[in-house]
Amino acid sequence: MSTVKEAVDVEVPLRVAYGTWTQFEEFPNFMEGVEEVRQLDDRHNHWTTSIGGVRREFDTEIVDQLPDDRITWRSIAGDTQQRGSVRFERIDDTHTRVELTMDVEPSGIAEKGADALGMIDRRVKGDLHRFKDYIEGGGGESGGWRGRIRPGDPGSTL
Repeated sequence: MSTVKEAVDVEVPLRVAYGTWTQFEEFPNFMEGVEEVRQLDDRHNHWTTSIGGVRREFDTEIVDQLPDDRITWRSIAGDTQQRGSVRFERIDDTHTRVELTMDVEPSGIAEKGADALGMIDRRVKGDLHRFKDYIEGGGGESGGWRGRIRPGDPGSTL
């Protein structure tokens, strides 16, 4: 499993950075290779990606979510194995640090080769920097979800 960790400072208040990230269906606007994210309920999303000509579909589950602080997820169904966390830290009234950590298990020869060449790491880091451009360019929050999810809550498979 490969671990990618990247942080970026965005010129928006903490509440806006967090709220924008909770708009999962907007991810194709800044995540390379993400064709669609469909929010199934407060805890589950269905992803469709196409990277290097390989199309994948998988489901993720949010296992921990604390408004204006963090969102932690893991894949639960499909042919992609990953888990990760995004954290939000207030720098001042108009700046927020967004830190993304992901563990990805490449599958297949092409993905393992891409991982060995550092392509997965570069893609994830690029996505975070595109998020910065997206949010600072006016894309973003239209009322992000502010609910709390804890490990072991009803509906969790943990």
